[in-house]
Amino acid sequence: MEKRDYYEVLGVSRGSSGQDIKKAYRKQALKYHPDRNPDNREAEEKFKEASEAYEVLSDDEKRKVYDAYGHAGLSGQGFEGFSDVGDIFSSFGSIFEDFFGFSGAGGGGRTRARKGADMRYDLVLEFEEAAFGVEKNIEYNREVVCGSCNGSKAEPGGKKTCPTCGGAGQVRRTQGFFSVAAACPTCHGEGEIISNPCKACKGRGKTVESKKVSVKIPPGVDQGVRLRVAGEGQGGSRGGPNGDLFVFLQVKDSEYFERDGSDLIFNADVSMTQAALGCKIKVPTLGGDPVEIEVPAGVQHGHRLTVAGEGIPRLRGVGRGDLYVDLGIRIPTKLNKEQKELLARLAEISGEAAGGKEGGFFNKLFGD
Repeated sequence: MEKRDYYEVLGVSRGSSGQDIKKAYRKQALKYHPDRNPDNREAEEKFKEASEAYEVLSDDEKRKVYDAYGHAGLSGQGFEGFSDVGDIFSSFGSIFEDFFGFSGAGGGGRTRARKGADMRYDLVLEFEEAAFGVEKNIEYNREVVCGSCNGSKAEPGGKKTCPTCGGAGQVRRTQGFFSVAAACPTCHGEGEIISNPCKACKGRGKTVESKKVSVKIPPGVDQGVRLRVAGEGQGGSRGGPNGDLFVFLQVKDSEYFERDGSDLIFNADVSMTQAALGCKIKVPTLGGDPVEIEVPAGVQHGHRLTVAGEGIPRLRGVGRGDLYVDLGIRIPTKLNKEQKELLARLAEISGEAAGGKEGGFFNKLFGD
């Protein structure tokens, strides 16, 4: 089934503020909340649809991607939305606290398995590494399930049934026409309270580990590209999967080239006589030997020459871009007597001299 536009789902315009988006979602959440629509599959789907739209449009980064590339852009970055209503209440607990005055557990019982948080790693690449691709080994710290207590947060036998909820992990509270199952305030949805915390993790259920990962950088990446390494983020909770690691690429400048997508630009200077008569010059290439190119006679300042296929490998494409050589013409700042005479003679032959020898163009320009 094709997804609807998120702005249409919430009934807001593309220029709406974050506050307007939150108000629109509150209206939808009130209307389609599962406790107000029991056993109503259509209402549940609309509740999930509105929650997915809110998750994207309330996040600045996800919203930018969606505005630029739509659903396909989010899918390409690993966004999958919510699998069930329990995921929504788990992710948006603070939002429902704002909406209803308490957290809506949606009848979910004890705390569900929850995916770990995603992580960010900034990786700096050399210009040629970004162009041709490279494999990098990176190292970082992340939280994982404690191996001593297996995430239970307690020593063996160090838990007891919560006296408030009787082990259910939830209490039912009523406000207005709503009766909502909320996470138990005593055990926070666990159904149990810890009497003897795990000594290894100090009751957190997680410990910090140093993680090494090999990341393959495809040819043709550029500044700001984000790579997703699935399952290498923070550890999940209650048996949930790990989050993902997102590697943000930063590319150093080249000593010789400017980059324009898959194309390269190299600035080369020739003398005014070379520009007038034509010549051959050598220019560097990326990752290869210099190539000789011909400068045509009479070339003008700023003229661009093309060396086909000597640019950057195209990301997810075929072949390479081109190398553009932008020509500059060097004008001499100091001339000896012979050079002045030759240029003056050239000006005279070309009809550029004015006012006799003393008033000639090049005499005025260069002096004695």
